[in-house]
Amino acid sequence: MEIIPIASDSAGTRSMATFVRTKDCSILIDPGVALGPSRYRLPPHPLELQKLEEDWTNIKRYAKKADIMAVTHYHYDHHNPNEPEIYRDKITLLKHRKKKINLSQKKRAGFFIEKLRGIPRHIEYSDSREFVFGSTRIKFSDPVFHGTNSRLGYVTEVSIKEIKEGGSTFVFTSDVEGPGTDDQVDFILEENPDILYLDGPLSYMLGYRYSKASLDISVENIIKILKKTRVEKLIIDHHLLRDMKWKERISKVFKEKKTILTAAAFSGLENTMLEARRKELYDKMQQNRTGER
Repeated sequence: MEIIPIASDSAGTRSMATFVRTKDCSILIDPGVALGPSRYRLPPHPLELQKLEEDWTNIKRYAKKADIMAVTHYHYDHHNPNEPEIYRDKITLLKHRKKKINLSQKKRAGFFIEKLRGIPRHIEYSDSREFVFGSTRIKFSDPVFHGTNSRLGYVTEVSIKEIKEGGSTFVFTSDVEGPGTDDQVDFILEENPDILYLDGPLSYMLGYRYSKASLDISVENIIKILKKTRVEKLIIDHHLLRDMKWKERISKVFKEKKTILTAAAFSGLENTMLEARRKELYDKMQQNRTGER
């Protein structure tokens, strides 16, 4: 199994877009990318805007290679309703547009599915279902909270398994913001992956939209997963990598004898974390301008 994180927060944009290739099929999960509209009361830096364009170009390039497109929920860093052509002739597996969904995502889902009309080869709602392509099984969890409650809606976690002796299992959590609830954790434990891509705690909003108690629960759940599954590589990114202190926030996790790395590092790249560094980037830009005078 080949796993390629295409865009990620550790590499400079809000995204979990991931391409997975097995001997039977190629799957592109959550083909979307976005930027935080405001951070430190600052708009996206020019480097972020440049990276956004680069990442979207890459997502479109991988979409051409994919047989299957999967969308776990309808936030814009996970899907792009404005370029539905990337779904042309693809098997398209979508989070249900009406069940276990909040009002905002329900409206976005309806708009997106209308835009897709006549473009994909086939559309299926994927919640709580599994699909088999040769010896590859793609399984979607029951809808779980986007976070610790239903305010931001629901997402589906995704498991891709090679059904053979010694085959790999890859689990992609989508936006669980932790994991902080039992059902988010249970799906991972049941699938028993050897590679896990986790979006991580929402620690950059600690004390505002995310509590210390939720962070502590998430850390304990990550440790539980590492102890009770065959995970050898934990990719942790997205929400957690909007925090410059991300390693400190989950320091207990690093005591486990597992490989723990960001999506950028998994791809052999350096962490750039442009959103987390936005104030620093603007300060440097201002210093350069001052130095030119």
